[in-house]
Amino acid sequence: MTRVMVVDDDALVRLGLSDLIESDPGLELVAQAADGLEAIEHAGRQRVDVALVDVRMPRLDGIATTRRLRALPAPPKVIMLTTFDLDEFVHDSLAAGADGFLLKDAEPAEILRAVHVVAAGHGMLHPAAARHLIDRYHRSDRPEARLARERVRRLTPRERDVLSRLAQGDTNAEIAGRLGMRESTVKAHVSRILAALEATNRVQAALTARDAGLPPGPTPPGV
Repeated sequence: MTRVMVVDDDALVRLGLSDLIESDPGLELVAQAADGLEAIEHAGRQRVDVALVDVRMPRLDGIATTRRLRALPAPPKVIMLTTFDLDEFVHDSLAAGADGFLLKDAEPAEILRAVHVVAAGHGMLHPAAARHLIDRYHRSDRPEARLARERVRRLTPRERDVLSRLAQGDTNAEIAGRLGMRESTVKAHVSRILAALEATNRVQAALTARDAGLPPGPTPPGV
């Protein structure tokens, strides 16, 4: 059972998201918070697997909240939710450690799917957010791009292959199949990649790969 916390300063939105979570038999609503400070208190007292966090909130905004949640000893996965313009928030949210980014007008089924996908260790982005990141990727003169290229240079050629596939959204099992490796070996590579890139999760690693301009990983013939 995936334990979920809803964090939003709008009481009606908070109630709607909570009802949505409770409608899924595979999810358990364990906490609601009206702002980031309340969210951190809840997550410090009990296990939270996934937190749905609003970007704009009083006292502590969603980006700062995500950063502090991810710094906890047992950090929850975070899906950022917003109704606002993406340019201001996407990159900062993911850099803070968010595992997903969705607009609040997403279909209920999409929100539930995002919770399950993120709980399983994968990333989840609204298509508009993905488009935003692609646009940033094409601007190679940014300071973030230069730093990303420096970090990617720390990796071995094989680790770069794994990172390239990870950046395409492949699971560990899919990477193992594509690159002819054991899944346990892929997991070990991913752990070393996260450490080398100073990334806290796969989404941040994928973001670094794209900022660095890393090309898609090799695909064996016939795949």
